[in-house]
Amino acid sequence: MARFRKIDPRIWSDAKFRELSDKAQFLFLMLLTHPHLTMLGAMRATIPGLAAEKGWTAEAFREAFQEALAKGMAEHDERACLVVLPNFLKYNKPESPNVVKSWADALDLLPECSLKTRVIARSKAFAEGLGEAFAKALPEAFAKALPEDYAESGAGAGAGAGAVNPSPTLRASIVRASEGPEAFEVAWREYPKRAGGNPKASAMKAWNARLREGHSEETMLAGVRRYAAYIRAVGNEGTQYVKQAMTFFGPEKHFLEAFAPPEPRVVRPAGPELQGIPTRAGFG
Repeated sequence: MARFRKIDPRIWSDAKFRELSDKAQFLFLMLLTHPHLTMLGAMRATIPGLAAEKGWTAEAFREAFQEALAKGMAEHDERACLVVLPNFLKYNKPESPNVVKSWADALDLLPECSLKTRVIARSKAFAEGLGEAFAKALPEAFAKALPEDYAESGAGAGAGAGAVNPSPTLRASIVRASEGPEAFEVAWREYPKRAGGNPKASAMKAWNARLREGHSEETMLAGVRRYAAYIRAVGNEGTQYVKQAMTFFGPEKHFLEAFAPPEPRVVRPAGPELQGIPTRAGFG
């Protein structure tokens, strides 16, 4: 595991971090400095277990965690019990190729799942962007953990230091490992019903496009649940005001929006002094 972590003080100026609630900020710093977090910025953990460490209820921890998930600051596979901080390596670069070789030990601590495949892909592309010596250290450490065509993809070759964007070939291998229909089917079942067309095939195409960009299934599913709750709260379920799913998962990435339910409207009985004056409920 990684014994030392670097926390850039500019985190307090970061827009995403500033927009988190106090509890979510504390939670993120807890994950970032957790003793079980590996040098890849990932660890095996469960929400009830992490919550118990701080004496929180699982519900309170999950609520704060959802804020970090919604902003792409964390990723989570609940079934596999894997928690990931996708930008960890950006601020905790390996100091030498020997450190990259030791990443193989970190992999052994992570449960097998599609999110782990993305961790491998992201780490590989990052190391290759650091130079030839780091790139040469990777096949030895990661060859057995990656798909067969992964090591030959040439991802990150010639990229600038710190680059994390995989090549098209590498992205294709990630998608094959992670875009299985199961998570999308859950999101499709929970997506609010709408009046009019809502083509499922186009929605899945948009979903997979966001996976290729690095967004996690958990983040998009959490967005669906927030949106569904919002639609029910405003009474728009089953109407044309529900976004088509292909738009929701489209390039504008509506699944990252907060969709906070509106505040209840207050209606006060009109007394003698208020007669003829519109109440708050009377304003549109």
